[in-house]
Amino acid sequence: MHAVRASQRFSLRFYFQALSGLLRDPGGFYAGLPEAMGPGPALGCLLLSSLIFTLASLMNTVLDTLTAGAIFLTNAVGMSVISAGLGFAATLMTTGRRLRFSRFFTIYALASGVTLLAAWMPYFLVITEPWKWWLIFLGLTRGLGLKRGEALTVVGLSIGILVLVFWTCIPLIASR
Repeated sequence: MHAVRASQRFSLRFYFQALSGLLRDPGGFYAGLPEAMGPGPALGCLLLSSLIFTLASLMNTVLDTLTAGAIFLTNAVGMSVISAGLGFAATLMTTGRRLRFSRFFTIYALASGVTLLAAWMPYFLVITEPWKWWLIFLGLTRGLGLKRGEALTVVGLSIGILVLVFWTCIPLIASR
């Protein structure tokens, strides 16, 4: 178990501590997160990783740079927030536990922040997306204390709802 020194503010020190902790021992890192830590440091990690992801992704696009950059950045941050919201709702509905959304968001944001650093490479989505959900599963079990079955249910419901939402929205977007 790793003790994580984190204030309520984002710092580069916390960013690199989070990256190395999640790459080396994700379960220990999540278990060592302070209870009182707010969402600020995790949001900072997500924003910095999203910016790096966006800049790296622009090397592989043929679209207008400004438009593509805005889309990549919005998608990177937005999907993490939406996923955290869906997972939080799934947790409340399936376990009935009273949890703080900030703690929940921290797990999702840190998992996304780490995997975004590799997600810009073509075809790496096949590796980074399951890796992100595995990190979220570890965060739910080690950081929030959910049982394995509960965490698996939350992750499964989150993925299922996201797929259904996209599947529903594709015809609406494609018809324009």
